[in-house]
Formats: sequence, structure tokens, C-alpha cells
Amino acid sequence: MDIRVPCSPASLPTRRPPSDAPILRRPDPPLPRAAVCRTPPSGTATPPGQSSRPWRRGYLRLLTWSFALFNAVRVASYLPTMWAIHASANSSQHSLWTWGAWLGANATMAAWLYEQNGQRADRAVLVNLANALACGATAALIAAYRP
Repeated sequence: MDIRVPCSPASLPTRRPPSDAPILRRPDPPLPRAAVCRTPPSGTATPPGQSSRPWRRGYLRLLTWSFALFNAVRVASYLPTMWAIHASANSSQHSLWTWGAWLGANATMAAWLYEQNGQRADRAVLVNLANALACGATAALIAAYRP
């Protein structure tokens, strides 16, 4: 459990211009001030994403593998639909609006996760990109085989 204490301005990092900066140089904006500081009761911080509770580590590992498994199945589940559209050369039973919405939802989720992770692509970003690509391919087939 974290103890939350208000941050004082003195405890926050500040940016200072380099000593060789011109006098008329516009200073960098101040760093954002956090509403609270976290201070662990024991004085040692638990690394981010980890917990002091041993069962939680196992739960997070299971959750990670479940996420990977079900999303791999999800990406593979697009293939029969794409094959059926291609084999029948008729996409009248499939909604282009639905597949377009799913494409947009997966693409924007990938972008949102990318930005929330400090512009780093992790597994969740890549999974959402794979889903977006599969939805885009399905939408393209639907449009190509529209009677």
C-alpha cells in the first residue's frame, strides 16, 4: 500500500537552461507537477508492474498468456471469413460498415496504446495492429466482391 503525500515544489525536478544559453533564450516550460507523490512505507519501492503479493505475479503471468492466446485465435478467426468471401466471390452477406468500424476501433486502440506507452510498441499495440490489418483485409475483400 502506498502512502500518498502532497508534493512540495522543492521536491519536484526542474529544468534549468544551460549556462552558455543566450540571455534572451526562452526558457523551457516547467515540468508538470504531480498531484501526489508516492512514498512506500518501507522506504523501498516496488518496481512498476510488479506487486509485493506473490499470487499477483502468477495472476499477471496467466493474464498475459491468456491475452496472447485469445488474440492469436482472434486474428486466425478472420481467415475463414476471408476465405468464404473469396471462394464464393459474393460478399452480400457481410457488412462493410461493421468491418470498417472494427478496423477503426483496432487501429485507434493501437495508436492510443502506443501513445500511452510513451510511443513504444508493446504486445498490446502489435496485437491491435494485427487485428486492424485483418479487419482491413476483410473489408477490402467485401468491397471487391460487392455485387
